[in-house]
Amino acid sequence: MKEPKSVVRCVILGIALLVRFSASLSAQNGAGLYNESCASCHDAGVERAPTRAAFRAMTPERVLAAMETGAMISMANFRTASERRAIAEFVTGKAFGSVLETAPPSRAMCSSSDVPNAGDRALWNGWGQNIANARYQDRSAAGLPAAQVPRLKLKWAFGFPGDLTIEAQPSLAGGRLFIGSQTGRVYSLNAATGCIYWSFDAGAGVRTAVSTGILGNRLTAFFGGNGIAYSVEAATGRLLWQSKLDDNPVAHITGSPVFHDGRLYVPVASGEEGAAASPDYECCRFRGSVVALDAATGKQLWKTYTIAEEARPTKKNRQGVQLWGPSGAPVWTSPTIDTKRNALYVTTGDNYSDPTTSTSDAFLAMDLESGKLLWSRQMTSSDAYNVACRIPNKTNCPDSNGPDLDFGSSPILASLANGRRALIAGQKSGVVHALDPDRNGEIVWQVRVGQGGSLGGVQWGSAADGTNVYVAVSDIGRVLLPFGLGTDADPKRGGGIFALRLDNGERIWYTAPPGCGDRKRCSPAQSAAVSAIPGIAFSGSVDGHMRAYSATNGAIVWDFNASRPYQTVNGVAARGGSLDGPGPVIGDGILYFVSGYTKWGGEPGNVLLAFSVDGK
Repeated sequence: MKEPKSVVRCVILGIALLVRFSASLSAQNGAGLYNESCASCHDAGVERAPTRAAFRAMTPERVLAAMETGAMISMANFRTASERRAIAEFVTGKAFGSVLETAPPSRAMCSSSDVPNAGDRALWNGWGQNIANARYQDRSAAGLPAAQVPRLKLKWAFGFPGDLTIEAQPSLAGGRLFIGSQTGRVYSLNAATGCIYWSFDAGAGVRTAVSTGILGNRLTAFFGGNGIAYSVEAATGRLLWQSKLDDNPVAHITGSPVFHDGRLYVPVASGEEGAAASPDYECCRFRGSVVALDAATGKQLWKTYTIAEEARPTKKNRQGVQLWGPSGAPVWTSPTIDTKRNALYVTTGDNYSDPTTSTSDAFLAMDLESGKLLWSRQMTSSDAYNVACRIPNKTNCPDSNGPDLDFGSSPILASLANGRRALIAGQKSGVVHALDPDRNGEIVWQVRVGQGGSLGGVQWGSAADGTNVYVAVSDIGRVLLPFGLGTDADPKRGGGIFALRLDNGERIWYTAPPGCGDRKRCSPAQSAAVSAIPGIAFSGSVDGHMRAYSATNGAIVWDFNASRPYQTVNGVAARGGSLDGPGPVIGDGILYFVSGYTKWGGEPGNVLLAFSVDGK
């Protein structure tokens, strides 16, 4: 028998009120849980911890995924499923299901499905453009003469739905761009127009640049995320294989995998440094590594840890929680391949817990065939650090307590004018190092370019053009906000770019940062990776500007402020923000870079921008 309409309305109204009442209770509960478990990091300006403002632009689904399958799993595993959901709804201010992140609309898709051919177009493969990680595009592939750089104008913009930070750098192959996103969606775009050929859902955020390689006459794309390496068909996005590289629940891949001679070499890092902020966490057991895979099948060929011995119980913290060590030495960066010596080079991060090791904050050389450690050269010793060292509750902070001077820069393999070769990488210490790969890492030269510190020195990498290496400086500063509201970026600290001679480190020129003026949430720090073409070095800044510098004298010849809204080719609402992490990519006459980075007081954004001469 059918119920009267009035009864049905009452039932529906009652259900709606119950849902709203439950959501209200959940939000109230979420506030207390957040203050108890999360505020000490997220309200205090701890690096890599999104602010409350950043959370408001996210969906609760994304925040929950970070707690249950992502970087925050170790911090949140002490909470029940309902408590995690309450926190996610509180910090975002949204109920589950209220905002949906969907597949791209049909109007954004490319009308044709041409097969990419990497041999007939410019290539920027993975992070460093090539296996030497020089971040340099030669004249013919760049298609952008230095004299025409001042004429660069916006050609198109592409928006990433639901994102606030873009941590993945685009790569270029066969007339296509490949790029990952925080939502876990990887896109293949037409490099000329920005239309979408396909998108692939990796299920978790993808920070790595995509690397490509030819397997069986087929262009294949490789990337990583959450400790898993993926291979997809570059033409269609069809999954070919996926391979889990580490069992640690907070393992992830930030450095781009490198394809070479039928193998894929993948660096592994982790979020355990952040998990250690909780005094209940048994810090720490993760070890960084490099994993070699058969690129055709994903089968593991070898795995070399950056710390030889497994973590063992050391002592208990003041809450009686067991601590472990040694740990850490993650590989944040993309490996460098040396075909002459059949070797692979990486730089490493700091230790997460005591005791410290000789392979943290170091250059490591491994045999390509077996993974055997050939040599190591440590740049900073006794550096054990985790997020507990930066918050009021320092229970899990190691006795070493930093100074947190790890490497976020891939080593550049360069040939010098005197016939020798060098591995060059800047460090968060503010020092640029050049080592001789043919003499077991013997130091060639060292030059200080910045003050250095936890967020200082050289963050994400430099570029080399055969004569000079172009080094941008972070040295980002923090200022306390009133009423105990955490910290914000210091508008008066950081930034600047150097040109150093490759063979001896001599300074050729230095250009100071233009500065922030009276802008709020602004930093002049130049933390993002540098890229170069003949005659020009490009460097992005946390203040939202991408600038082109003359390779001859450091003069700024082009300056674009990306911090504004954009109309996008895929119809997604988008705006630009801080430039940090990824650097620009250049090929076939177009300059590409992403804009938006909320960490360390940066300005949010969710856009990929393409520029060409006169915008054509």
